Amino acid sequence: MKNRWKVTCSAVMAVTLLAGCGANSSTPGNNTAGQTGGESTGTAKTVNLKMFIAQPRFKEQYDSYIAKFVAKEKAEKNIDVKVQMEMPNPDNASQILKTRLASNDAPDIFALHAINELPSFYKAGYVEDLSNQPFASKLLDSVKPSVTLDGKVLAVPLETLSWGYLYNKKIFADMKLTPPTTLSEMKQVVETLNKNSITPFELSYKEAWVPQLFLPLVVGGLMNTGNKDFTERMNKNEGSFTEMKSMFDIVDLVNSNGTPKALETSPDDGAAAFANGKAAMWVQGPWYAETILKNNPDVEFGVAALPINDDPNATLINLSASTSLVVSPTSKNKEVALDFINYVLDDKDSNELFQSLKFNPVATVHTYESYPWVTDAMEYVKAGKSYQDPSIPQSVKDEVGKGLQSYFSKQMNQDEVLKALDKAWKDYNKVNK
Repeated sequence: MKNRWKVTCSAVMAVTLLAGCGANSSTPGNNTAGQTGGESTGTAKTVNLKMFIAQPRFKEQYDSYIAKFVAKEKAEKNIDVKVQMEMPNPDNASQILKTRLASNDAPDIFALHAINELPSFYKAGYVEDLSNQPFASKLLDSVKPSVTLDGKVLAVPLETLSWGYLYNKKIFADMKLTPPTTLSEMKQVVETLNKNSITPFELSYKEAWVPQLFLPLVVGGLMNTGNKDFTERMNKNEGSFTEMKSMFDIVDLVNSNGTPKALETSPDDGAAAFANGKAAMWVQGPWYAETILKNNPDVEFGVAALPINDDPNATLINLSASTSLVVSPTSKNKEVALDFINYVLDDKDSNELFQSLKFNPVATVHTYESYPWVTDAMEYVKAGKSYQDPSIPQSVKDEVGKGLQSYFSKQMNQDEVLKALDKAWKDYNKVNK
Protein backbone atom coordinates (compact mmCIF):
# COMPACT_ATOMS: atom_id res chain seq x y z
CA MET A 1 0.00 0.00 0.00
CA LYS A 2 1.36 3.37 -0.86
CA ASN A 3 1.94 5.67 2.08
CA ARG A 4 1.12 8.95 0.40
CA TRP A 5 -2.53 9.92 0.54
CA LYS A 6 -1.99 13.47 -0.64
CA VAL A 7 -4.06 14.38 -3.68
CA THR A 8 -2.56 16.81 -6.12
CA CYS A 9 -4.48 18.79 -8.68
CA SER A 10 -2.57 17.15 -11.51
CA ALA A 11 -3.77 13.72 -10.40
CA VAL A 12 -7.40 14.51 -11.06
CA MET A 13 -9.27 15.28 -14.22
CA ALA A 14 -12.67 16.80 -13.48
CA VAL A 15 -15.34 17.18 -16.13
CA THR A 16 -18.67 18.84 -15.50
CA LEU A 17 -21.46 18.18 -17.93
CA LEU A 18 -24.49 20.46 -17.73
CA ALA A 19 -27.92 19.75 -19.10
CA GLY A 20 -31.10 21.78 -19.30
CA CYS A 21 -31.69 25.44 -18.71
CA GLY A 22 -34.61 25.29 -16.28
CA ALA A 23 -34.47 27.30 -13.09
CA ASN A 24 -32.86 25.55 -10.16
CA SER A 25 -35.62 25.24 -7.59
CA SER A 26 -33.99 22.56 -5.48
CA THR A 27 -30.67 22.26 -3.77
CA PRO A 28 -28.10 19.92 -5.33
CA GLY A 29 -28.18 16.51 -3.77
CA ASN A 30 -31.94 16.12 -3.47
CA ASN A 31 -33.14 12.58 -4.15
CA THR A 32 -35.26 13.67 -7.09
CA ALA A 33 -35.18 10.88 -9.65
CA GLY A 34 -38.60 9.45 -10.23
CA GLN A 35 -40.39 12.25 -8.39
CA THR A 36 -41.37 14.11 -11.52
CA GLY A 37 -42.69 11.07 -13.41
CA GLY A 38 -42.35 11.40 -17.17
CA GLU A 39 -43.29 15.08 -17.31
CA SER A 40 -40.93 17.48 -19.05
CA THR A 41 -42.77 20.71 -18.22
CA GLY A 42 -42.47 22.99 -15.21
CA THR A 43 -39.44 23.75 -13.11
CA ALA A 44 -36.62 21.28 -13.49
CA LYS A 45 -34.98 19.61 -10.52
CA THR A 46 -31.20 19.80 -10.29
CA VAL A 47 -28.96 16.97 -9.16
CA ASN A 48 -25.18 16.97 -8.82
CA LEU A 49 -23.80 13.51 -9.54
CA LYS A 50 -20.19 12.65 -8.73
CA MET A 51 -18.46 9.84 -10.61
CA PHE A 52 -14.99 8.35 -10.11
CA ILE A 53 -13.53 6.22 -12.91
CA ALA A 54 -9.74 5.82 -13.18
CA GLN A 55 -9.61 5.52 -16.96
CA PRO A 56 -8.55 8.95 -18.25
CA ARG A 57 -7.66 7.52 -21.65
CA PHE A 58 -11.39 6.94 -22.23
CA LYS A 59 -12.46 10.46 -21.28
CA GLU A 60 -13.96 11.18 -24.71
CA GLN A 61 -16.10 8.04 -24.73
CA TYR A 62 -17.41 8.54 -21.20
CA ASP A 63 -18.13 12.24 -21.82
CA SER A 64 -20.19 11.33 -24.87
CA TYR A 65 -22.19 8.65 -23.07
CA ILE A 66 -22.79 10.80 -20.00
CA ALA A 67 -24.08 13.59 -22.25
CA LYS A 68 -26.66 11.16 -23.65
CA PHE A 69 -27.68 10.18 -20.13
CA VAL A 70 -28.01 13.83 -19.09
CA ALA A 71 -30.28 14.49 -22.06
CA LYS A 72 -32.33 11.37 -21.28
CA GLU A 73 -32.91 12.40 -17.64
CA LYS A 74 -34.03 15.88 -18.71
CA ALA A 75 -36.36 14.59 -21.39
CA GLU A 76 -37.91 11.75 -19.38
CA LYS A 77 -37.86 13.10 -15.81
CA ASN A 78 -37.27 16.84 -16.16
CA ILE A 79 -34.10 16.56 -14.06
CA ASP A 80 -31.05 18.72 -14.76
CA VAL A 81 -28.12 16.43 -14.01
CA LYS A 82 -24.70 17.96 -13.47
CA VAL A 83 -22.05 15.24 -13.60
CA GLN A 84 -18.62 15.79 -12.09
CA MET A 85 -16.31 13.12 -13.42
CA GLU A 86 -13.04 12.44 -11.63
CA MET A 87 -10.56 10.42 -13.69
CA PRO A 88 -7.25 10.00 -11.84
CA ASN A 89 -4.29 8.03 -13.04
CA PRO A 90 -4.69 4.32 -12.14
CA ASP A 91 -1.54 4.46 -10.01
CA ASN A 92 -3.17 7.02 -7.69
CA ALA A 93 -6.81 5.99 -7.92
CA SER A 94 -6.98 3.59 -4.99
CA GLN A 95 -5.47 6.06 -2.54
CA ILE A 96 -7.61 8.95 -3.77
CA LEU A 97 -10.80 6.89 -3.52
CA LYS A 98 -9.98 5.69 -0.02
CA THR A 99 -9.35 9.29 1.00
CA ARG A 100 -12.79 10.24 -0.33
CA LEU A 101 -14.48 7.43 1.56
CA ALA A 102 -12.59 8.05 4.80
CA SER A 103 -13.59 11.74 4.75
CA ASN A 104 -17.28 10.96 4.06
CA ASP A 105 -16.95 12.37 0.56
CA ALA A 106 -17.86 9.22 -1.35
CA PRO A 107 -18.62 9.64 -5.07
CA ASP A 108 -22.17 8.64 -5.97
CA ILE A 109 -20.77 6.18 -8.51
CA PHE A 110 -17.23 4.82 -8.53
CA ALA A 111 -15.21 2.16 -10.29
CA LEU A 112 -13.63 -0.83 -8.56
CA HIS A 113 -11.70 -3.86 -9.76
CA ALA A 114 -14.23 -6.69 -9.50
CA ILE A 115 -11.73 -9.31 -8.35
CA ASN A 116 -9.20 -7.34 -6.31
CA GLU A 117 -11.25 -4.58 -4.70
CA LEU A 118 -14.96 -5.34 -4.68
CA PRO A 119 -14.86 -7.92 -1.84
CA SER A 120 -13.09 -5.65 0.66
CA PHE A 121 -15.17 -2.58 -0.22
CA TYR A 122 -18.34 -4.64 0.13
CA LYS A 123 -17.20 -5.96 3.51
CA ALA A 124 -16.52 -2.40 4.65
CA GLY A 125 -20.06 -1.31 3.72
CA TYR A 126 -19.11 1.01 0.85
CA VAL A 127 -21.14 -0.76 -1.85
CA GLU A 128 -24.90 -0.68 -2.53
CA ASP A 129 -26.77 -3.92 -3.26
CA LEU A 130 -27.86 -3.71 -6.92
CA SER A 131 -29.49 -7.12 -7.19
CA ASN A 132 -32.95 -5.73 -7.93
CA GLN A 133 -31.83 -3.33 -10.63
CA PRO A 134 -32.96 -4.08 -14.22
CA PHE A 135 -29.38 -4.41 -15.54
CA ALA A 136 -28.72 -7.43 -13.30
CA SER A 137 -31.00 -9.68 -15.35
CA LYS A 138 -29.13 -8.74 -18.53
CA LEU A 139 -25.68 -9.92 -17.42
CA LEU A 140 -24.21 -12.92 -19.19
CA ASP A 141 -24.04 -16.06 -17.07
CA SER A 142 -20.28 -16.11 -17.52
CA VAL A 143 -19.93 -12.55 -16.23
CA LYS A 144 -22.45 -12.26 -13.41
CA PRO A 145 -20.48 -14.27 -10.80
CA SER A 146 -17.57 -11.84 -10.98
CA VAL A 147 -19.70 -9.01 -9.58
CA THR A 148 -21.74 -11.16 -7.17
CA LEU A 149 -20.97 -11.74 -3.48
CA ASP A 150 -23.21 -13.41 -0.90
CA GLY A 151 -25.78 -13.85 -3.64
CA LYS A 152 -25.92 -10.08 -4.24
CA VAL A 153 -25.12 -8.33 -7.51
CA LEU A 154 -22.95 -5.41 -6.40
CA ALA A 155 -21.68 -3.80 -9.59
CA VAL A 156 -22.23 -3.36 -13.29
CA PRO A 157 -19.14 -4.73 -15.10
CA LEU A 158 -17.52 -2.69 -17.82
CA GLU A 159 -14.44 -4.76 -18.65
CA THR A 160 -14.24 -8.50 -18.91
CA LEU A 161 -10.81 -9.55 -19.98
CA SER A 162 -9.02 -12.42 -21.67
CA TRP A 163 -5.37 -11.51 -21.65
CA GLY A 164 -1.72 -12.51 -21.51
CA TYR A 165 0.50 -10.38 -23.75
CA LEU A 166 0.07 -8.59 -27.08
CA TYR A 167 2.08 -9.42 -30.19
CA ASN A 168 2.41 -7.85 -33.61
CA LYS A 169 0.96 -10.34 -36.08
CA LYS A 170 2.78 -8.94 -39.12
CA ILE A 171 6.17 -9.12 -37.44
CA PHE A 172 5.51 -12.68 -36.31
CA ALA A 173 4.35 -13.67 -39.81
CA ASP A 174 7.34 -12.02 -41.48
CA MET A 175 9.70 -13.85 -39.12
CA LYS A 176 7.72 -17.10 -39.49
CA LEU A 177 7.08 -17.14 -35.72
CA THR A 178 4.17 -18.47 -33.72
CA PRO A 179 3.34 -17.64 -30.10
CA PRO A 180 5.59 -19.82 -27.92
CA THR A 181 4.21 -22.36 -25.47
CA THR A 182 7.20 -22.55 -23.09
CA LEU A 183 9.84 -20.21 -21.72
CA SER A 184 12.52 -21.97 -23.81
CA GLU A 185 10.47 -21.36 -26.94
CA MET A 186 10.05 -17.72 -25.95
CA LYS A 187 13.85 -17.43 -25.67
CA GLN A 188 14.10 -18.75 -29.24
CA VAL A 189 11.55 -16.18 -30.42
CA VAL A 190 13.55 -13.44 -28.71
CA GLU A 191 16.76 -14.67 -30.31
CA THR A 192 15.20 -14.65 -33.79
CA LEU A 193 13.86 -11.13 -33.32
CA ASN A 194 17.17 -9.83 -32.05
CA LYS A 195 19.06 -11.39 -34.98
CA ASN A 196 16.75 -9.48 -37.32
CA SER A 197 17.23 -6.18 -35.46
CA ILE A 198 13.68 -6.21 -34.08
CA THR A 199 13.24 -5.27 -30.44
CA PRO A 200 11.35 -8.14 -28.79
CA PHE A 201 9.46 -6.30 -26.02
CA GLU A 202 7.96 -2.87 -25.46
CA LEU A 203 8.80 -1.66 -21.94
CA SER A 204 6.63 1.08 -20.43
CA TYR A 205 7.18 1.08 -16.68
CA LYS A 206 6.63 4.74 -15.85
CA GLU A 207 3.36 3.77 -14.14
CA ALA A 208 3.77 1.01 -11.57
CA TRP A 209 0.60 -0.85 -12.50
CA VAL A 210 2.21 -1.96 -15.77
CA PRO A 211 5.08 -4.11 -14.40
CA GLN A 212 2.55 -5.30 -11.81
CA LEU A 213 0.89 -7.27 -14.59
CA PHE A 214 3.56 -9.96 -14.30
CA LEU A 215 2.18 -10.95 -10.88
CA PRO A 216 -1.30 -12.25 -11.80
CA LEU A 217 0.13 -13.96 -14.89
CA VAL A 218 2.75 -15.85 -12.91
CA VAL A 219 0.62 -16.55 -9.83
CA GLY A 220 -2.26 -17.71 -12.02
CA GLY A 221 -0.05 -20.05 -14.04
CA LEU A 222 1.66 -21.56 -11.01
CA MET A 223 -1.57 -21.93 -9.02
CA ASN A 224 -3.07 -23.91 -11.88
CA THR A 225 -0.11 -26.27 -12.13
CA GLY A 226 0.41 -27.35 -8.56
CA ASN A 227 0.28 -24.50 -6.07
CA LYS A 228 -3.51 -24.30 -6.01
CA ASP A 229 -3.96 -23.00 -2.45
CA PHE A 230 -1.39 -20.19 -2.63
CA THR A 231 -3.77 -17.24 -2.13
CA GLU A 232 -5.73 -19.14 0.51
CA ARG A 233 -2.57 -19.76 2.50
CA MET A 234 -1.39 -16.17 2.02
CA ASN A 235 -4.68 -15.00 3.52
CA LYS A 236 -3.82 -17.07 6.59
CA ASN A 237 -0.20 -15.85 6.77
CA GLU A 238 0.89 -19.40 5.96
CA GLY A 239 2.47 -18.80 2.54
CA SER A 240 5.30 -16.76 1.06
CA PHE A 241 6.13 -15.19 -2.25
CA THR A 242 9.38 -17.14 -2.21
CA GLU A 243 7.17 -19.86 -3.73
CA MET A 244 6.77 -17.55 -6.73
CA LYS A 245 10.43 -16.65 -7.16
CA SER A 246 10.50 -18.26 -10.60
CA MET A 247 8.50 -15.28 -11.86
CA PHE A 248 11.83 -13.50 -12.31
CA ASP A 249 12.71 -15.90 -15.14
CA ILE A 250 10.20 -14.29 -17.50
CA VAL A 251 10.63 -10.83 -15.95
CA ASP A 252 14.38 -10.93 -16.59
CA LEU A 253 13.93 -12.17 -20.15
CA VAL A 254 11.52 -9.34 -20.95
CA ASN A 255 13.57 -6.66 -19.18
CA SER A 256 16.82 -7.59 -20.90
CA ASN A 257 15.24 -7.59 -24.36
CA GLY A 258 13.11 -4.47 -24.34
CA THR A 259 12.92 -0.91 -25.56
CA PRO A 260 15.04 1.77 -23.82
CA LYS A 261 13.97 4.28 -21.17
CA ALA A 262 11.36 1.96 -19.66
CA LEU A 263 10.89 4.03 -16.49
CA GLU A 264 10.34 7.16 -18.58
CA THR A 265 7.77 5.56 -20.89
CA SER A 266 4.09 5.80 -20.02
CA PRO A 267 1.63 3.11 -21.12
CA ASP A 268 0.12 5.56 -23.63
CA ASP A 269 3.58 6.09 -25.10
CA GLY A 270 4.06 2.33 -25.02
CA ALA A 271 0.82 1.84 -26.93
CA ALA A 272 1.97 4.28 -29.61
CA ALA A 273 5.36 2.58 -29.92
CA PHE A 274 3.84 -0.90 -30.09
CA ALA A 275 1.24 0.26 -32.63
CA ASN A 276 4.01 1.52 -34.90
CA GLY A 277 6.13 -1.62 -34.77
CA LYS A 278 8.83 -0.44 -32.36
CA ALA A 279 8.64 -3.81 -30.61
CA ALA A 280 7.14 -7.19 -31.43
CA MET A 281 5.51 -7.90 -28.07
CA TRP A 282 4.09 -6.03 -25.08
CA VAL A 283 3.18 -7.52 -21.71
CA GLN A 284 -0.08 -5.64 -21.58
CA GLY A 285 -3.77 -6.36 -21.95
CA PRO A 286 -6.24 -5.75 -24.78
CA TRP A 287 -7.75 -2.94 -22.72
CA TYR A 288 -5.24 -0.81 -24.64
CA ALA A 289 -6.74 -1.80 -27.98
CA GLU A 290 -8.50 1.54 -28.49
CA THR A 291 -5.30 3.51 -27.86
CA ILE A 292 -3.23 1.20 -30.06
CA LEU A 293 -5.64 1.48 -32.99
CA LYS A 294 -5.91 5.24 -32.56
CA ASN A 295 -2.15 5.43 -33.14
CA ASN A 296 -2.20 3.02 -36.08
CA PRO A 297 -5.57 1.84 -37.40
CA ASP A 298 -3.86 -0.66 -39.70
CA VAL A 299 -1.84 -2.55 -37.09
CA GLU A 300 -2.77 -6.19 -36.58
CA PHE A 301 -2.11 -7.51 -33.11
CA GLY A 302 -3.07 -10.63 -31.24
CA VAL A 303 -3.39 -11.87 -27.68
CA ALA A 304 -1.34 -14.86 -26.53
CA ALA A 305 -0.61 -16.61 -23.24
CA LEU A 306 2.69 -15.65 -21.61
CA PRO A 307 5.07 -18.57 -20.93
CA ILE A 308 6.44 -18.44 -17.38
CA ASN A 309 8.44 -21.69 -17.32
CA ASP A 310 8.96 -24.82 -19.42
CA ASP A 311 5.65 -26.41 -18.47
CA PRO A 312 3.26 -25.69 -21.36
CA ASN A 313 0.35 -26.33 -18.96
CA ALA A 314 1.33 -23.13 -17.14
CA THR A 315 1.07 -21.02 -20.32
CA LEU A 316 -2.46 -19.80 -19.81
CA ILE A 317 -4.81 -16.94 -20.58
CA ASN A 318 -6.01 -14.87 -17.63
CA LEU A 319 -9.80 -14.50 -17.46
CA SER A 320 -11.12 -11.70 -15.29
CA ALA A 321 -13.60 -8.91 -14.82
CA SER A 322 -11.89 -5.69 -13.86
CA THR A 323 -13.36 -2.19 -14.02
CA SER A 324 -16.89 -2.31 -12.63
CA LEU A 325 -19.17 0.48 -11.41
CA VAL A 326 -20.77 0.55 -7.97
CA VAL A 327 -23.11 2.93 -6.16
CA SER A 328 -22.36 4.39 -2.75
CA PRO A 329 -24.96 3.49 -0.07
CA THR A 330 -24.57 7.04 1.30
CA SER A 331 -25.33 8.76 -2.00
CA LYS A 332 -27.82 11.61 -1.67
CA ASN A 333 -28.62 11.18 -5.34
CA LYS A 334 -29.15 7.44 -5.31
CA GLU A 335 -32.10 7.26 -7.68
CA VAL A 336 -30.29 9.24 -10.37
CA ALA A 337 -27.15 7.16 -9.73
CA LEU A 338 -29.20 4.01 -10.24
CA ASP A 339 -30.65 5.45 -13.43
CA PHE A 340 -27.10 5.83 -14.77
CA ILE A 341 -26.01 2.39 -13.61
CA ASN A 342 -28.88 0.87 -15.55
CA TYR A 343 -28.19 3.09 -18.55
CA VAL A 344 -24.68 1.59 -18.75
CA LEU A 345 -26.40 -1.55 -20.06
CA ASP A 346 -29.14 0.20 -22.01
CA ASP A 347 -30.65 -2.17 -24.56
CA LYS A 348 -29.64 0.05 -27.48
CA ASP A 349 -27.12 2.70 -26.51
CA SER A 350 -24.71 0.46 -24.58
CA ASN A 351 -23.66 -1.36 -27.74
CA GLU A 352 -22.12 1.83 -29.09
CA LEU A 353 -20.47 2.58 -25.74
CA PHE A 354 -18.84 -0.84 -25.39
CA GLN A 355 -17.76 -0.85 -29.02
CA SER A 356 -16.16 2.58 -28.69
CA LEU A 357 -14.26 1.40 -25.60
CA LYS A 358 -13.24 -1.83 -27.39
CA PHE A 359 -14.61 -3.81 -24.43
CA ASN A 360 -16.00 -7.33 -24.59
CA PRO A 361 -19.75 -7.93 -24.52
CA VAL A 362 -21.01 -8.43 -20.94
CA ALA A 363 -24.79 -8.54 -21.39
CA THR A 364 -27.46 -10.26 -23.43
CA VAL A 365 -28.28 -6.92 -25.08
CA HIS A 366 -24.81 -6.70 -26.61
CA THR A 367 -25.04 -7.79 -30.23
CA TYR A 368 -21.88 -6.30 -31.73
CA GLU A 369 -19.21 -8.54 -33.26
CA SER A 370 -16.24 -9.53 -31.10
CA TYR A 371 -12.80 -8.21 -31.97
CA PRO A 372 -10.01 -10.34 -33.53
CA TRP A 373 -7.89 -10.25 -30.38
CA VAL A 374 -10.86 -11.53 -28.37
CA THR A 375 -11.13 -14.45 -30.80
CA ASP A 376 -7.41 -15.17 -30.33
CA ALA A 377 -7.78 -15.37 -26.57
CA MET A 378 -10.94 -17.44 -26.75
CA GLU A 379 -9.10 -20.12 -28.72
CA TYR A 380 -7.01 -20.70 -25.59
CA VAL A 381 -10.12 -20.70 -23.43
CA LYS A 382 -11.87 -23.25 -25.64
CA ALA A 383 -8.79 -25.47 -25.40
CA GLY A 384 -8.89 -25.32 -21.59
CA LYS A 385 -5.81 -23.10 -21.48
CA SER A 386 -7.09 -20.41 -19.12
CA TYR A 387 -7.64 -19.61 -15.45
CA GLN A 388 -9.72 -17.22 -13.37
CA ASP A 389 -7.76 -14.15 -12.28
CA PRO A 390 -6.32 -14.90 -8.83
CA SER A 391 -7.70 -12.85 -5.96
CA ILE A 392 -4.69 -10.77 -4.91
CA PRO A 393 -5.21 -7.73 -2.66
CA GLN A 394 -4.82 -4.45 -4.49
CA SER A 395 -2.27 -3.27 -1.92
CA VAL A 396 -0.08 -6.26 -2.84
CA LYS A 397 -0.39 -5.45 -6.53
CA ASP A 398 0.56 -1.85 -5.79
CA GLU A 399 3.61 -3.11 -3.92
CA VAL A 400 4.76 -5.45 -6.67
CA GLY A 401 4.44 -2.67 -9.22
CA LYS A 402 6.74 -0.43 -7.20
CA GLY A 403 9.00 -3.37 -6.39
CA LEU A 404 9.47 -4.34 -10.04
CA GLN A 405 10.20 -0.74 -10.94
CA SER A 406 12.91 -0.76 -8.28
CA TYR A 407 14.12 -4.17 -9.44
CA PHE A 408 14.40 -2.89 -13.00
CA SER A 409 16.48 0.07 -11.82
CA LYS A 410 18.60 -2.28 -9.65
CA GLN A 411 17.53 -0.59 -6.41
CA MET A 412 16.06 -3.84 -5.09
CA ASN A 413 17.06 -7.46 -5.63
CA GLN A 414 14.73 -10.42 -6.04
CA ASP A 415 14.68 -11.38 -2.37
CA GLU A 416 13.91 -7.81 -1.32
CA VAL A 417 10.99 -7.62 -3.71
CA LEU A 418 9.56 -10.92 -2.44
CA LYS A 419 10.01 -9.86 1.18
CA ALA A 420 8.14 -6.61 0.49
CA LEU A 421 5.27 -8.57 -1.07
CA ASP A 422 5.01 -10.87 1.94
CA LYS A 423 4.86 -7.85 4.23
CA ALA A 424 2.21 -6.13 2.08
CA TRP A 425 -0.07 -9.20 2.24
CA LYS A 426 0.43 -9.58 6.00
CA ASP A 427 -0.39 -5.90 6.46
CA TYR A 428 -3.53 -6.42 4.39
CA ASN A 429 -4.52 -9.36 6.58
CA LYS A 430 -4.17 -7.28 9.74
CA VAL A 431 -6.69 -4.75 8.44
CA ASN A 432 -9.10 -7.18 6.81
CA LYS A 433 -9.42 -9.95 9.37
